[in-house]
Amino acid sequence: MQPGLRSGTLTRWKDERGFGFIQPVDGSQEVFLHISEVKDATRRPQENDTIYYHCVADSDGKVRASNAFILGARNKSAPLTHRTNSSDSIISCFPTIEAVLLSLLPLIGAVHFTWTTRNPLPLVFYPVMSLVTYASYADDKSRAKRKNWRIPEQTLHLYELACGWLGGFIAQRVMHHKSRKESYQAVFWAIVIIHYIAWLFWLFFGKTLWF
Repeated sequence: MQPGLRSGTLTRWKDERGFGFIQPVDGSQEVFLHISEVKDATRRPQENDTIYYHCVADSDGKVRASNAFILGARNKSAPLTHRTNSSDSIISCFPTIEAVLLSLLPLIGAVHFTWTTRNPLPLVFYPVMSLVTYASYADDKSRAKRKNWRIPEQTLHLYELACGWLGGFIAQRVMHHKSRKESYQAVFWAIVIIHYIAWLFWLFFGKTLWF
């Protein structure tokens, strides 16, 4: 065991917000743990996990965990201070098949719309707004780690409704952001269904109505 390394049980964990509290084995005061301090984990923390960590005191005197790892869920091939390369992480968890399947109907609808109306706006809006939405998810997660003001969920949903939902879906899978909050997921998938219904309506009835 490394000098200064302590252990405790993760008694509370709010996965959607990325933080929780460790109860040290010596029965002392609970220690705050943020997801950014969990290193080389093979999964996200869960309640009742045994956590090994170093203690750091903030300027206000509050104690938090630093350089922590989960017992039984640590990548043992990497040292404690190793940080996984972000680009490799994104590639490894990019939902390629799911993204292709989800985008198939909107892509067919957008191509058909462009061919029929000579209006390429859907083909432009989907990739542009998906990039905007993905960037907004990343910014919101970064704000959460820094404990700054967050981007309102209504704003994220507005971007998703404005053709950016595919970017939101990819961000949820890659960054594990907003992916476990049930109320958020309900609205998100309602937006996806709205887009699907709109494109089905266009493919079956749109051409007749247009002309």
